[in-house]
Amino acid sequence: MQFRIRGLSPEAFRHLYGLSEQGLAAANAMRYTANDRSGFPDRIELRDSGAGERFLLVNFVHQPTQTPYRASHAIFVREGAERPYDALDEIPASMRTRLLSLRAFSAGDLIVDADVVEGRGARDLILRLFSDPRTAYIHAHYAKHGCFAARIDRA
Repeated sequence: MQFRIRGLSPEAFRHLYGLSEQGLAAANAMRYTANDRSGFPDRIELRDSGAGERFLLVNFVHQPTQTPYRASHAIFVREGAERPYDALDEIPASMRTRLLSLRAFSAGDLIVDADVVEGRGARDLILRLFSDPRTAYIHAHYAKHGCFAARIDRA
């Protein structure tokens, strides 16, 4: 069984690229400059920040359906990111190096299973969650801060 992980489309964030601090504040966003390689995992390219790169902290609705599981949370996107991550059967480094919460959702957008795993062990958990025919897709979250990381689909 194959799975596919994709980063978010930059389309949802381009209007924020280059805004002034006041413009970002009006959009409920903030700009940060990375000072190390581990604090800002980008949700478009699904990679960690490099020192000096600029990131936007935004609220993102990662579960937009009208169910009790509708949800949003703060995420980082690299300012100017244009090429979303897209890979089969590969866990990006930004997810492999963190504790993850994987949440399996049905086609009706209800949780059918969930578990926590060190990122390096995520492949086995993804395959186990997809072995349940009720699982339509999986949301990965960075467990410590609870932030949405990426959506995982059957390939």
